[in-house]
Amino acid sequence: MRIVGLTGGISSGKSTVSNLFKAHDIPVVDADVVARDVLKKGTRGWKKVVSAFGQDILQPDGEVDRPKLGQIVFSNPEKRQLLNRLLAPYISSGIFWEILKLWLKGFKVIVLDVPLLFEAKMDRWTKPIIVVWVDPETQLRRLMLRDRTSEVDARNRKDAQMSLDLKRTRADIVIDNTGSQEDLKGKFKSVLFEVTKPLTWTEFWLSRQGALSALGSIIIGVLMFRKALHSGSKL
Repeated sequence: MRIVGLTGGISSGKSTVSNLFKAHDIPVVDADVVARDVLKKGTRGWKKVVSAFGQDILQPDGEVDRPKLGQIVFSNPEKRQLLNRLLAPYISSGIFWEILKLWLKGFKVIVLDVPLLFEAKMDRWTKPIIVVWVDPETQLRRLMLRDRTSEVDARNRKDAQMSLDLKRTRADIVIDNTGSQEDLKGKFKSVLFEVTKPLTWTEFWLSRQGALSALGSIIIGVLMFRKALHSGSKL
């Protein structure tokens, strides 16, 4: 199995690229979706976060008010690190099970969409790594327009993440998304060609098909060995 790492920054266009992969029938494991699941009311992640941040972060229905929690952690590095520490084990576990389900279904290529791919050290699981990049000014302008927020709030949220310039130095593939949607779609075609190339032998043996082939070879080898022993005992 080939696990493609996809990351970027807030308002860089990573989600758009993720949706393009889905549109081309490449399954995507979205860390943000997993994070929402582990923070649902009554889960262990929910209990940990409520215990640490208090009842004030809850909506009337008991679910976490994510925008309110976001305002707290994006403006306070210590609280942001605390939130990451609390949820990281549950998010990692959730991602693992999603990957396992896709492996069991026989998918040869999947995309792991993780905003904090490098920070969470999940880049070790993935190859190639794709970074969706835009310049800081474009990123800030798009974020303010998208969320209708002030420049101060937008800058706090942008600066809370690893810079895109640093991320691009650790990427195998960089998608420059400073242009239009049509420009992005054109660049995506070449990226899609790269990630859907035939699997390497290592990737093949890590796929379900490879594992079944290995198991079949072992079974055949054992049967042939037993047959040889049986034939030898007659001599």
